Amino acid sequence: MTDTLTSRLAAFAAGPISASSIAQRVTCLSALDWLAVGRAGAGEPVSRIVREMAQDEGGAGQAHVFGGTAALPARAAALVNGTISHALDYDDTHFAHIGHPSVAVFPAVLALAEERLCPTVDILESALVGMEGSIRMGLWLGRAHYQSGFHQTATAGALGAGLAAGRILGLSADDMAQVLGLISTRAAGLKAQFGTMGKPYNAGLAASTGVEAALLVARGFRSNPDALTGPFGFGATHDGEANEAAALDGLGECWLFETVSHKFHACCHGLHAALEAARILDIAAPEIAKMTVRTHPRWMSVCNQPAPTTGLGAKFSYATVLAMRAVGYDTARLESFSDRVCTDPRITALRTRITVKADESLNETQAVLSVLRKVGVWSEATHDLQAPLDLAERQDRVRRKAVGLIGADLESLAWSILKGEGRPQGFAGLVSA
Repeated sequence: MTDTLTSRLAAFAAGPISASSIAQRVTCLSALDWLAVGRAGAGEPVSRIVREMAQDEGGAGQAHVFGGTAALPARAAALVNGTISHALDYDDTHFAHIGHPSVAVFPAVLALAEERLCPTVDILESALVGMEGSIRMGLWLGRAHYQSGFHQTATAGALGAGLAAGRILGLSADDMAQVLGLISTRAAGLKAQFGTMGKPYNAGLAASTGVEAALLVARGFRSNPDALTGPFGFGATHDGEANEAAALDGLGECWLFETVSHKFHACCHGLHAALEAARILDIAAPEIAKMTVRTHPRWMSVCNQPAPTTGLGAKFSYATVLAMRAVGYDTARLESFSDRVCTDPRITALRTRITVKADESLNETQAVLSVLRKVGVWSEATHDLQAPLDLAERQDRVRRKAVGLIGADLESLAWSILKGEGRPQGFAGLVSA
């Protein structure tokens, strides 16, 4: 008998859905955002390495990849596109499960959808189901799972990717339960990889695992469908909190994905609240004596590298990004995060005067920035990333971000397709167009 968590999620993923208009619009925005960061990240070193490896292995082509010219087998395409779309660490985040939904799920969906000529509306629906599933799995695993060192983009993300891939394949609820059970023995990814090529690779692994499990089950593969919740199951062996009530509350009626947060700074999402507070205070290096940023304790092990030496490492450093902002770097621009920025004497000098403190009274999306100016005046600002953002403003900011990454013409084409105004099967083709 399949456990309640698995059976409910499986039935949700396989059955008809009634998504809110907000959930649908936010899914379109995340699809555009994912496409933009994926195309923009195609030339990154990690992107080239993983793409070349997959191309060298060859195989029957089923889906295209960012930066590639030939189609690759589905599993390989999911691995490559998942890795590439997280290479810049500029993709969406959902704080309920501390993960990046789109980079695990969209690559899995498109790896199977392109060859099957699935219309864009089906791609978006399957992606929404998978991303909602990954958020629910993140809630079930809980903070203890993340704090012990697991990267939930890779773990909960793999489970969501499997649900989305299974939906594209038209799997039944029983088969979906098998997919979840099989992924339980494959999902993996560690926070120890943060700041290295291993972090985006975690997203690629999640996408590839979801595709692999769905394809195997579609061929008749059977495993233990209760491997999520059993005594030797995924939750028990990966420090999961087994919060079934949170995971299932309102499933299919309340879409938690509506509250996904899109990035408007090209660095770890844990730094964004502090950067928004810095924008409020309008900090400038010549007048700053020192700064103190207070943040939730969990970010201390994620994005508090005191003196990174690479542009990638700078994306996980409070002191570096705040110093960058103070000396005039635009943290929304990809090129700002180069190795050179870590040796800029203005930044290396200022970041020694920036203190980062854990504050348990703050929630995970808040930051408080205190600034002492050289005239002896203190000022302070607080920002919360979960403060309501008007949907029209969100759409405007995501679309402007996409224009900056892929240009106005491609952004306009992608948006028209996502809104159902272009080719009904055109979205998959934009990956390598």
